[in-house]
Amino acid sequence: MTQPLHSASPEWLEKVCALSSDAHPRMMLRAPEGASVRSAAVLMLFGGSRDANADAPGGLPDDAHVLLTQRAATMRQHKSQVAFPGGAADPGDTGPIDTALREAREETGLDPSGVRPLTLLPEIYVPVSGFEVTPVLAYWETPSDVSVVDPTEAARVANVAVHDLIKPENRFMLRHPDIPYDSPAFVTSGMLIWGFTAGLLAGMLSVSGWEHPWDKNDVRDMEKTLNQFGMEVRRR
Repeated sequence: MTQPLHSASPEWLEKVCALSSDAHPRMMLRAPEGASVRSAAVLMLFGGSRDANADAPGGLPDDAHVLLTQRAATMRQHKSQVAFPGGAADPGDTGPIDTALREAREETGLDPSGVRPLTLLPEIYVPVSGFEVTPVLAYWETPSDVSVVDPTEAARVANVAVHDLIKPENRFMLRHPDIPYDSPAFVTSGMLIWGFTAGLLAGMLSVSGWEHPWDKNDVRDMEKTLNQFGMEVRRR
């Protein structure tokens, strides 16, 4: 179950705040019994006008955007991967919100005082890393300047337009014979979004009311597509 934190969410984000783990198969992964897991959190930070657009599906404002980062191509693991800001919990963190905001500040220079946390989504197990990740859904009430803080870790910090994400031509599926599930994928602003981040986005869009019909039968080779964007397939 989601854990609501504030009732004052923008109307266009209300359905997303009610997102449950069955919205997408990727969100239903739980750690095996007895598995050693590490706690982590990511910040799903949406900005844009507070008022809903009555002429758009789900009330999505024209300026709605979400904050994403892209890892540096020189990183040994997950190079060029696009992700929500976030990372592992530190001993001094008071909980997932503290972890997500701290990591976002360290990665992007975000001013946490302008962020309104809305909901804690159910924890998701990530087998490749052993993390149990809590997504923190938030509204960017008072936007601040963001940019790459450490170029050895991140190549890009981007406010991605949600209207670009929902364009049917920007969505498809990725498949690899050694991986037991297909991954949703998005292409926007020259970036490929796939894996954990794309699964969260796909789940969110499935309940938001913002989606346009898209071709779910457009299935592309995962390894070939990732190589086009300077990425590698993770097989665990």
